[in-house]
Amino acid sequence: MYSEDTICAISSPAGTGAIALIRISGSKAIAVCNEAVSFHEKQLADISSNTVHLGRFIINNEPVDEVMISVFRSPHTYTGEDLVEISCHGSKYIQQKILETIIEKGARLAKPGEFTQRAFLNGKMDLSQAEAVADLIASQSAGAHRLAINQMRGGFSDEIRSLRDKLLHFVSLMELELDFSEEDVEFANRKELEILISSIRALVERLISSFDYGNAMKHGIPVAIAGQTNSGKSTLLNLLLHEEKAIVSEIAGTTRDYIEDVIILKGIQFRFIDTAGLRHTTDNIESEGIRRTLKKIEQARMVLVVIDLNENPEEVEKGLSFIFDEKDKQKEFIIVLNKKDIIAEDILKNRLKTYKNLWGKKAILQPISAKTGEGIDKLEDLLVSGLGNNPSGDLVVTNVRHLEALNHSSAALERAQNGLKNGIPGDLISQDIREVLHYLGEITGEITNDEILGNIFKNFCIGK
Repeated sequence: MYSEDTICAISSPAGTGAIALIRISGSKAIAVCNEAVSFHEKQLADISSNTVHLGRFIINNEPVDEVMISVFRSPHTYTGEDLVEISCHGSKYIQQKILETIIEKGARLAKPGEFTQRAFLNGKMDLSQAEAVADLIASQSAGAHRLAINQMRGGFSDEIRSLRDKLLHFVSLMELELDFSEEDVEFANRKELEILISSIRALVERLISSFDYGNAMKHGIPVAIAGQTNSGKSTLLNLLLHEEKAIVSEIAGTTRDYIEDVIILKGIQFRFIDTAGLRHTTDNIESEGIRRTLKKIEQARMVLVVIDLNENPEEVEKGLSFIFDEKDKQKEFIIVLNKKDIIAEDILKNRLKTYKNLWGKKAILQPISAKTGEGIDKLEDLLVSGLGNNPSGDLVVTNVRHLEALNHSSAALERAQNGLKNGIPGDLISQDIREVLHYLGEITGEITNDEILGNIFKNFCIGK
């Protein structure tokens, strides 16, 4: 996939702004710009690396714009190649004329992600770091940004490489034993290898378990708002979003389908899903809405179970007990006891005691008034704290490709563990370890192919 072509692209967002950026990378990057840029008694080819200069972009002896030219010389650049960046005024006409001229001089338009792809191919970053660049661009919250920047800095990659290096040492010793098979010698200490594989598998399993956390932080925490009809679910959604997103009515069954929107709380993006009220109904449309509600509850990481404090707890318990599925240990439930503004204090205390006895071990209770906003701050704090901590510490998996490779690695490590316990010959154990090395190498790009690279970089924006 690598090409010696010099590539160019507009790297700033589409549309008209004050300033636009055009990027050129490749062995001819400086040469293709040299003829079109005029400096006072200077040539672009003579300009020092890592410097910025004011000049004029000339087309057919006519100045098109005053520009700032940044020159970066290989190998100390983002792509590892000569790199020129032209900052011009944001006019679409100016951007297109500059880009057309650069292409006429010998460059070609870059493909999506081709600048970062060249950075990877030239050893400026590994594959997981390159993927983190796309995640960083797409981050919409402080939490998603933090995950992307940590991965881009290489902490995750360093850990994967460390695991590979340790295993590579042992597999080399085991394969050396094959050369002395007639002498029945062991260069690789089996007990040490068993301890190493056990520790590596434990780390791999922690990384796998971090995916749910990392994926949710990356794309937004899905929070289902569920409950019986007229419990105040839509009012709560509007309160959390600070806008009239859902229709609020005293008529039961108003919400026939789910309504979804996002908000950022304390640097974390949440995706709130207001669902149809749960009740027995013969209405086909409402029944379909309830079916979708149950699906959204199943998919959510957190569930706000909204209960009308005026309703009889025994009737509520009959209608909502099925939501608290003991099998789903990853889901966080918060029981939102709504309408506290219109209920007497002694009844409120009794209701709290009743629901604590019913569901206190399965969920957190929080009384609120969705109408007045009372208690909403505490509810938001519960949402943020309910996420818990990343199970693998500073390391977190956010990418499905990485998750798949780690799952394959874990399976191969398990086979190697069982092989060591059962005294299987070293060449067979070596094969399992080599499989682990392969899948860990796929994460960082030490082992890759054109299909993998194509799938990764096609999702980048042009100009990056």
